This record gives sequence, C-alpha cells and structure tokens, in this order.
Amino acid sequence: MTCPPQVERATSASEQTSAVWAAVLARLREELPSLAFEAWIEPLADQLAPDGLRLVCPNAFHLERVRERYLARIERYATEANDGPAAVTLRIAAPPDTTAPVSTRVALAAVRAEPPSARVVALPPRELEAPASSEPNLPPHDFASFVVGPGNALAREACAALARGRQLAVSPLYVVAESGLGKTHLAASVAREVRARGERALYVSAEQFTNELMAGIRAQRTEELKRRYREQCDVLIFEDVQFLRGKRQTQLELLHTLEQLVRRGARILLTAEQLPREIPDLDPRLAARLASGLCAEIEPPDGELRRAILRAHTAAAGVSMPAACVDRLVAAAEKGSVRDLESALVQVLASASLLRRPIDLDLVETALRKLRPRHGGGRLPPERIAEIVADQFQLTPAALASRSRRRDVLLPRQIAMVLCMQHTDASTEEIGRTFGRSHPAVKNAARALDVALSARPALRERLAAIRAEIEALTGARKGPRRADRSPATLARRP
Repeated sequence: MTCPPQVERATSASEQTSAVWAAVLARLREELPSLAFEAWIEPLADQLAPDGLRLVCPNAFHLERVRERYLARIERYATEANDGPAAVTLRIAAPPDTTAPVSTRVALAAVRAEPPSARVVALPPRELEAPASSEPNLPPHDFASFVVGPGNALAREACAALARGRQLAVSPLYVVAESGLGKTHLAASVAREVRARGERALYVSAEQFTNELMAGIRAQRTEELKRRYREQCDVLIFEDVQFLRGKRQTQLELLHTLEQLVRRGARILLTAEQLPREIPDLDPRLAARLASGLCAEIEPPDGELRRAILRAHTAAAGVSMPAACVDRLVAAAEKGSVRDLESALVQVLASASLLRRPIDLDLVETALRKLRPRHGGGRLPPERIAEIVADQFQLTPAALASRSRRRDVLLPRQIAMVLCMQHTDASTEEIGRTFGRSHPAVKNAARALDVALSARPALRERLAAIRAEIEALTGARKGPRRADRSPATLARRP
C-alpha cells in the first residue's frame, strides 16, 4: 500500500527537519560548555514548521535566554546543514501533562471529567496527591516542571549537570535558599534523573539520617547504615543540613560519609537554608567539607519569574487567566516564596471552580483576602505565642526551643506549636524553626497533644485559657475559625 503524495511530502519534510536539528545539536554540543548545553539547548524540542525549523522552549525566560545567546548561532548552523536558508522560530509550550506538577495533573483529570460548560479548574491540595514511588519520601518533582529565572538558573543548571554526571567539579553541590524557593524541587529532580539513568540515588533528609543513625546505634547495627550511605549509592541527595546544628555525633558521621563518597567519586547534593559557615553549632570540619564544591544560592523570584510560574501552572491546568489577574497575584506575593505564590493560585482556581465563576479581579481579590494576615485584630508571630505559653507554664521561650524532653517542657512545647498552627500564618517549617525542630516534628506535636487532651480533661481548660489570652490580643472574631480545628486535624496540614 502506497502513501498519498501529501503524506509522503509531510514525512520527507519532517525527516529533513529532524536531520537539520540533529546536525545543529552536534555542532552546539562540541562548542558549548556542557553545563550551558544541558541547561539551555537540550530542553528544546523541534517541530515541523512550513517556514523552517521551529524550536519549543519550556517557558518565557528560557525562550529569551536562547534568543539572546544562541539563536544567531542556531540559525547559522541550520542554514549550513540545510544547504540553504533555514528560518528558525522560537515558541513557548505548556508543560505536558506527564511533567506538570502532580497537583496540576490531578486538576487536568478533574476537568476532563466535567462537562464543557463547567470547565473551570482548581488545583487540589497537595495531601491528595499520592503518586506511586519507590521511595515514600521522594516528592513528585522533576526538572521539566521547574520554571527557570535569573535567581535560580545557576542552581538549576548545576543540579542538572550533577544528575547527569557531566560536571563532577560541582560536587559536593550545596544549594542554599529560604523555605519555599525550590530546593526540594531540585533535589527530587536530581534523584529522579539519576534513577532514570540507571544509577543509584539515595535521597534523605537530615532528620531521617539522624533518626537512622540513632536507631542503628541502639540496635548496634551502624555498619549496615555505613555500607548503605558510603558504598551503595552513586549520588547522595541530603536535604535540610541546618537541622544538624548542635548534633555532634550526627555531624561526625555525615563528615566521614562525605569523605568516603568523595574518595569513591560519588556525587553529592546538599540543601540548606543557610550557608555552611552560618549554621550555628556546626563542626568547622564539616562546614569546610560542605563548602568545598559549588555553593549555589536560589534568590527570591522577581516579577517576571513569578509571572512565568503562574503561566506554567495555569497553562498546564487548561485555564486562561487575564493579564490583570496575573499582575495582581504577582504583586500580592511580591515578598513571599514560590510556595506562597502557588498557594494564592490554588485559592483563586479553587474559588473559580467551586463558584463556577470566570477568573476576574473581583474573584482574585476575594481569594487573596483569605490569605492575608489580619492586622489590628490579626495574627501573632510564633515568637509571641511561645512567650505566652512559656509564661503560663513558668518557663522561658529558650526552654521551649531547647533539646529537653522533660515532661514539664515537652507538653508546653507541644501546646505552643499547636497554638502557632491555629493562631499564626506561619508554615510548619517556620514554626519548627521557632522551637528548634523540623516541620514533621510540628505535626507530631499536634498528634501527641490530641492524645494528651483525651487523657487529661483538665488540660483542655488550661489550653482554653491560653487561647483566650491570645484571642484577647488579636481581637479574633467569634464563630468557626482555624483555631477551632483539633490538633489531629492540624496534623494533616500540608
């Protein structure tokens, strides 16, 4: 059976386009540093276009960078490979369903199930996402869904190079940023990329490493742990280094582990909220080892990157958002993290979906009001909550933030953490930092307090008295509110 002439012509044109792009890629790979090639050229996808070569960029920032730095060279090489003029155009593509954030993929599934008249999509809460994974603590992120901007380009390029084993000089790679700016996104992306290449990646948080070490010491099985971390992985991804402050034994074990991995030629990625020299009570030898490779800082996103992030999420969810609404969301989250921006977007999209309303400025303002702290009758900072609880139990805030596990300190600390979850706008990470704990410890405190309240009715009265004092200071309104949620419910917060 022969193909119609038009099909043959389309096939021939497609093959020619692929051949031209393959030739251009070969030239660029030879000439560009591998870090630049992997970050800016490899993500480009070629498409058949009637007027020449069309290259698809993952986002607006990527397109501008390619246009400024590489387009002239691409056009020259394409012309040479085509034996004649070859026009090269750039365009932006929405992230494909399989590489969009998991919350977006769930939203897309929901919109396809709705009738066409109700196609307004909401990104569901993250706790509803449960993709299959060989490692339960590995977040569902990859490089394709990471939106690049000037403040995070170095960190993204370095992580991609480390994952692909092309730039061993960056190892150990130390990525530093405030909470919510993309450290975990990059760390999980590295783990997935390494495993996709058939290598062994070990993804672990500082808290998990500490817990495993303590359990191994108690069970006299530390040799098993050492083999796992020092011999049975090609890439170690270690999150939240700042959690190790003051933990001398864990720091020493990590130092020896890093030394062994470096000798073996294994790659290492570490993330933290502070530079090594800025972490209190960190062994100077460990700090020196952490800083011996490349330190890449992620800066808060500028306005253009925030817009690119919103465009990526809304395009993947199949939602059209007016430019004025995008500008309003960008302005509202100007000083916040990427996570704050995503939370605002979730609020807007959920409101649009539930109310069956188009997205306009009125809807955006209504949604944003729910995310603002209530000043003059608003929220207290976690530090003020700690002072109130400490005073009630005749303690000091420093005692609540200490490592003490005595019952007369542990219970007030749990109460303070829960009250912070109920009466502040702080995230669990921020609350944990106030009390020298990790964010899982904050959720565990909520569960433990729920058990204590069931066993000790008198404790409820004391908790109610503390809450009344807080509400007197904030002027909290009566009626259903976040403070009415039980500790067990709060423990399920994302």
